[in-house]
Amino acid sequence: MTNFRTSGSIRLFIAMLLVGILPLQAQYNPADDQISLEEIWLSGMYFPEYPNSFRWMQDDAFYSELEEGKAISRYSIESEAKVDELVTFANLDLKGIDIATIQEYEFGTDENYLVLQAEVERIYRHSSKGIVLAVDRANNKTQLLAEGKKVSHPTFSPDGKRLAYVLENNLYVMEFATGKTTQITTDGQKNAIINGMADWVYEEEFSYSKAFWWAEDGQHLAYLRFDESEVPEFTMQLFGSLYPENDNFKYPKAGEKNSLVSVHIYEVANNGTIQAKISEDSDIYTPRLAWISPSELAVMTLNRLQNEVTVLAVDASTGSNKVILTETSDTYIEIADSHWGLEKWHFLTESTDFFWISEQDGFYHIYRYTREGELVKDLTPGKFEVSSIVAVDEAENRLYYLSTEESSLERHLYVMTLDGKKKKRLTTVSGVHEPAFSSGLTYFIDSYSSSTEPGVTVLCNNKGEVVKTMVTNERLRGTLAKLDISPMEFLQITTEDDVTLDGWMIKPSDFDESKKHPVLMFCYGGPGNQEVLNSWMGPNYLWFQMLAQKGYVVACVDNRGSGGRGREFRTATYPNLGHLETIDQVATAKWLQQQSWVDPARIGIWGWSYGGYLTSLCMTKGDGIFKMGIAVAPVTNWRYYDTIYTERYLKTPQLNPDGYDKNSPINFASKLKGSYFLVHGTGDDNVHVQNSMDMVTALVNANKQFDSFFYPNRNHGIYGGYTRFHLFTKMTDFVLENL
Repeated sequence: MTNFRTSGSIRLFIAMLLVGILPLQAQYNPADDQISLEEIWLSGMYFPEYPNSFRWMQDDAFYSELEEGKAISRYSIESEAKVDELVTFANLDLKGIDIATIQEYEFGTDENYLVLQAEVERIYRHSSKGIVLAVDRANNKTQLLAEGKKVSHPTFSPDGKRLAYVLENNLYVMEFATGKTTQITTDGQKNAIINGMADWVYEEEFSYSKAFWWAEDGQHLAYLRFDESEVPEFTMQLFGSLYPENDNFKYPKAGEKNSLVSVHIYEVANNGTIQAKISEDSDIYTPRLAWISPSELAVMTLNRLQNEVTVLAVDASTGSNKVILTETSDTYIEIADSHWGLEKWHFLTESTDFFWISEQDGFYHIYRYTREGELVKDLTPGKFEVSSIVAVDEAENRLYYLSTEESSLERHLYVMTLDGKKKKRLTTVSGVHEPAFSSGLTYFIDSYSSSTEPGVTVLCNNKGEVVKTMVTNERLRGTLAKLDISPMEFLQITTEDDVTLDGWMIKPSDFDESKKHPVLMFCYGGPGNQEVLNSWMGPNYLWFQMLAQKGYVVACVDNRGSGGRGREFRTATYPNLGHLETIDQVATAKWLQQQSWVDPARIGIWGWSYGGYLTSLCMTKGDGIFKMGIAVAPVTNWRYYDTIYTERYLKTPQLNPDGYDKNSPINFASKLKGSYFLVHGTGDDNVHVQNSMDMVTALVNANKQFDSFFYPNRNHGIYGGYTRFHLFTKMTDFVLENL
């Protein structure tokens, strides 16, 4: 389960919303300093700008950007000027592709070959498919992949000579020089066998869809094969026709069968494939693969309960393996963090050592190990969290990483020597930074924001010095400056149980401490997540400000289970999700009631996804402390959610039935107090609408009055067209009427 706002990067969230919002754009000119829902959700006037399809060029002297409907242009890093058009679409034989639909592109190693993707269609969170045109820039020759059928993940081999892609669950390789295409697998079948792409649950919970990896020399291609034929099938109805269509897909709910996953290695020279020998236990996960060398593949395995991870080195010729490292935990081990991109490993090429991220001392840190699994050194000791390894420059003896050393509410880029003896902070502006390095590691793009800064993108050299500012969002800052808004206040709350929680608060700009104010609390609260960050919150922030203009205080705390504060705080909720989180949210409401400027009878709460789950618990197990609650796309019964996420934090239902049932809102409908608004999209492939339908049944059976609304065919994000505007209009009305 991923927070709809903070998954990966806020840029992904913005891009997702723009798909539905931009076609409806109109010019809204606020007559005064008051914020309206139309301005937030229909005009796009509060959306930050970001570089358009930015790509580094190989020589570290240039970068390229897509000029929609026109060309791919090259820019000089030093002069900041546009140099030329690398590809002019009007000069190409586009094979019938509408120029306006070209949305993505990628260059091969020598940058002569490239691929253009058009009519890109999103599948799930990380997956998509589109029409792909292969281009030879030397002679403007073009070729449609798969005769114009939509394919997924077109990926160049490191030598730039070949392109691998997935079509209809099979893996293919196309050779640029000859145009010859080789079909690597033939057994792909919907809802049965998937080659080279992750199944639904891997994609959602291990944060990737492309499940194939080129070796560095381009002579081997490793891929995962998912046999999901025994995985139970979920049916989702799609409305809009005389007879609604059924979308059937494999979805393993907690305690049910997972896909059988195997590792295969294809050799280009002999057009042959071998299966790697991984484990005698088939009920495991294979969340990560990486090439150690052209002849050796690293395979990471994770047991079903996700408390033991093993790293194997697999011989690419024979498929045999040896164990490099094993790590265990008395709770669980995270492989990927959907918010920061935490990865567990990085293999050195000039040494047989590798870097491994572990929290064995209570905080995420980078450890250096030998290939025999012997610990060399903890490179980043201290009571802070390393969020991710950003880049490694062996030639210059540098390792770049993100961490919370400055503050658990911020993320900053650091560089240190590979032995950990020297380090330096490279980002100096307060906030959350998201750096991306150039191919040669000479430069990096730094996109950062704060609670008051909607987003700046700068180009820096690898010493952290700003070369140029690419995006300032001056227009948005100017717009915000005209509004009657209040700064976000960061605070810490110590509960009656002596637990200190990070929080933020937005008060009305004309706040009068002598008056009583209603409070709306916002929550997410899921394991490892942070809502209390010094970063830009996007459109929600403007909605909170709009409510503040109407006299409301808006507040948020990160309960126990949240990230950024170490293993003990994050795993406190294991294996009893919802229990401590509810206690902490209720404790926050009680703290608010004690403030002289709060109306103790007018405290509400709302959340989305895990936040909707937590809202539902607070409204049922909170003993009436909340006057109202809005639950959007909530889990109401953990038995309905997927294996990887749910079992990581709760174990299986067979091993821990009480952990599932004692904090699933569906079992406490009779305890509902206050006004409750339940919202869900019927096309939610993630948290199925089944959760809300069964919550409705439980509430009706308990004779509890409530409000509900369902958005036909909308997924977990509930967006597209006027949908998000419609949703927030209903939510606003509910707050105004009930709080």
